Formats: sequence, structure tokens, C-alpha cells
Amino acid sequence: MPINIPKNLPARDALKEEKIFVMDEGRAVSQDIRPLNILIVNLMPEKERTELQILRLLGNTPLQINITFLRMATHKAKTVSEYHLDNFYKTFGDVKHRRFDGMIITGAPIEHLQFEDVNYWEELTDIMEWSKENVTSSLHVCWGAQAALYYHYGIDKVALPKKVSGIYQHRLMDSKNRLLRGFDEVFNAPHSRYTDVPTDAIVEHPELNLLATTFANETFMAMSKDAKHIMVTGHLEYDATTLADEYARDLEKGIDVDMPQNYFPNNDVNERPLNTWRSHSHLLFSNWLNYFVYQQTPFIWE
Repeated sequence: MPINIPKNLPARDALKEEKIFVMDEGRAVSQDIRPLNILIVNLMPEKERTELQILRLLGNTPLQINITFLRMATHKAKTVSEYHLDNFYKTFGDVKHRRFDGMIITGAPIEHLQFEDVNYWEELTDIMEWSKENVTSSLHVCWGAQAALYYHYGIDKVALPKKVSGIYQHRLMDSKNRLLRGFDEVFNAPHSRYTDVPTDAIVEHPELNLLATTFANETFMAMSKDAKHIMVTGHLEYDATTLADEYARDLEKGIDVDMPQNYFPNNDVNERPLNTWRSHSHLLFSNWLNYFVYQQTPFIWE
């Protein structure tokens, strides 16, 4: 979908270089079609990088998308300028009177905290509660997926002995689900997390379907039976080098972490990693937009 984003957003030039169809507001208003309105709740510290990763996957299909970025009003961001936030982001108070066709809640590097100890948890739960009536379908990523499973379904995360980081193979548990249309029976995806979600709790919950797992039977993808909530515990949106950058950052901070598994060619950190999950990244986002947003959302919200 051609994406309508602010003219001066830094990601715009990079998207154009990648031949992603970016539309300016003048052209957007001249098209006599109903655009999809997507709210992106960006909780990641490197907001500009996350913007580019997600916009890349939302772009270049036949329909028009209007993007709204949301930040937490109750959290002081330390790694992005106030100028960027003031110019390109809204707060919940700015948008809670509106309805959106889709919402994405990103991950956040706060897994060591209990959900209630996160300083913006109350604000985030207000957003998740509001989404029940005001968003057609929500896509939750990594910590955002764990937060959704905890808030909506009472399933808590479980701490792991050490960080899981790398590229892992996954298998389909429900190959007929439309979200997985076009997926291979076995596919790769990046993970970067210190916690896990009990697979048995997903399977046993009457409102959830388990869609995909790792070969170690760890939850990768789950969906509510009403399709309003899709939870992905990994990072299909990541670039080829994102895990390498995270690994270097962790080492610089003195954190004892293993090298990302199945990632660097020949396990050599000096070799550039290959993106072996790109096609499934595009499939996930395009299937979500098509089957669970575009085909389900009302033309006119009442």
C-alpha cells in the first residue's frame, strides 16, 4: 500500500531509495478512495530505525495507508530528539476520540520488569482497552505481544536463564489460517528476548489459537479467535544487521550475552549477516492488512 507519511519524516528518503511507494498529502487527498488508518505505538528506543522497518513492510500495495505514530506521554524518551517526537508523534490524548482500522504495538527492551512496574503500563493498558472498541485488528510484536497476552488473556511471561538472540526456524501449527497464507512449512525469523510465553497456556486458552512455534516448541505466533489481536513474539520486521547492532551494544554495556545463534556467516562477527526472513516479513504484514484490516474494517465507522 502506498503510505501517506509526514513530508519531513527522516525515513521518507530511505523508503524512496528502496522504491517503496511513498505518497505525499497532496496526492493522497486527490484520490477518491477510503484509506486505511493505522496507528503505530512505537515503544522502541531507536524510534527512527523502527519507523523505517515497519513502514517498509506496510508500503507498496494497491491501497492507501495513513500512518499515525504514537508515543507514551508518561515516559521520557532518552534516545530520540524532542523535535522528532513533537513533529511526528501524537499522544493517546490526541487520538483517543478517533477510530483506527489497524494498530501495531512494538516491542520494548523492558522484559526484566514486571508489567505493572513499567512506568507507562497504566497508559498502555488504557490504549489496549480503548482498542477493543476502536481498532479493527491489532498486531503486537515481541514485548508488545507479551503485554497483550498478559492484559487481554491473563497469560504472564516467564524469565529465561539467558537472552535468546538469533535466527531460528519455525513451524506452522495452523497452515490454513489466512495470516499464514504463502508461508513455507518451515521459515526463519529473528528473536531477541529474555522471556518466553508458555505454549501450553496459549493452547489451553479458549479465546486463542496457536499459529506457529519454534522447533523447541516456544510460542512464536498466536491469534485471538475473533482476529482482533495477533501476537508475534519475534521480530520479523528486523533488518539484516539489527541483531548485530544489539549484540555490539550489549557487549559495550558489559552485558554477558552469547553471540546471536545461526546469524553471522561462519560465526564471524566481521561478516555481514544475511536476511533469510524478508519474504515472510512481507507476507505477515500484507496478510494482516488484507485479511484482518482491509476486509474486516467498516467503510464508515459509526
